[in-house]
Amino acid sequence: MKSKPVFTAPVASALLGALTLTALGGLAGCAPAPAPGRAGTDGSRASGMPAPAGSVDLGQWITSFTDRVTQDGHYRVPTPGERRAVADGVRLLLDGDPSGAERKLATVGYGLRTLADRAGGRRYAEIADATKDGEATRGWGRVYVALGGPARWAVQVPHPTADQRTEQLGVGLLRGAPGGVLVLAGAHRAAAATAPRTEGDGTPSDAPADGDAADVAHRADSVFAAVSDALADRRLPAVQVHGFADSSLPDHDVVVSPGKGDAGLPDARRLSAALRREDLRACEVWQRYCGRLEGRTNVEGDYADTVGVPFLHVEHSRRVRADDQLLASAVRALTDVVKRWAAGRT
Repeated sequence: MKSKPVFTAPVASALLGALTLTALGGLAGCAPAPAPGRAGTDGSRASGMPAPAGSVDLGQWITSFTDRVTQDGHYRVPTPGERRAVADGVRLLLDGDPSGAERKLATVGYGLRTLADRAGGRRYAEIADATKDGEATRGWGRVYVALGGPARWAVQVPHPTADQRTEQLGVGLLRGAPGGVLVLAGAHRAAAATAPRTEGDGTPSDAPADGDAADVAHRADSVFAAVSDALADRRLPAVQVHGFADSSLPDHDVVVSPGKGDAGLPDARRLSAALRREDLRACEVWQRYCGRLEGRTNVEGDYADTVGVPFLHVEHSRRVRADDQLLASAVRALTDVVKRWAAGRT
């Protein structure tokens, strides 16, 4: 759902941390690794990345990106080949082939580089558009992959800016448990959209796309959905975070849903219990009607249900997202669940 006001609360210190940035002079500068990393039990390998140097703060780094995601921005619907190329790049990275991932991503103007947590030592790969101009005109988003071990779970942020500070929920989760993958949309859900390029010659199209084309939670023809589906194919459970206006459900702080299916219901119950321990009021969709916030129609949840992978759709009130302490409480509750996923338990 959409939140109206712009928040002025400072970013929660619990969600921020200094990270290290590979000094490569652009988004597409990840050098080939000499050898892939050790495989995890699911065959995922995300090591073999180059050693990083320099520093950024992950929360501020991602916020500087989402601050450029505005309602008057632009979005171009990707072609099937473009969606497939980015998803294949993610697959290659998780298979321990960063140089192959970089080559595949470069075919559609994407790049790969390494980030590492200066405080905790955890490293991440960033998959993003190779230029700011590309990000501004295409709006396909970014992917962050925790390195040093197999990918175990995913957090999806489909509506940055529209659902303000949901990217901070994603950052907090990514830093709170190992084995995470953050999938972050790159356009406002209401951004003006253009149709895809012609597959044959790549000729740009000036034709407007459907009015909801940039709403990646409800469109299967997006890079966001393609990457999320690729992760579901690897049996990674996922949580998709959203925000709602306080007036939509005034007696609750969070809405917890397993989406269309019930594979995520045990985890939804665990999350609801964790929220109660944080003194947050949860509306449980398996117990009562929670208005238009139940997440039954999101395409990523539909696909997860098709392949039988746990999926959680979690809505957070403006009150929670606007308050640093409440936001940190919500992250702690979510982290209780994803830590189980990180340990291979679902």
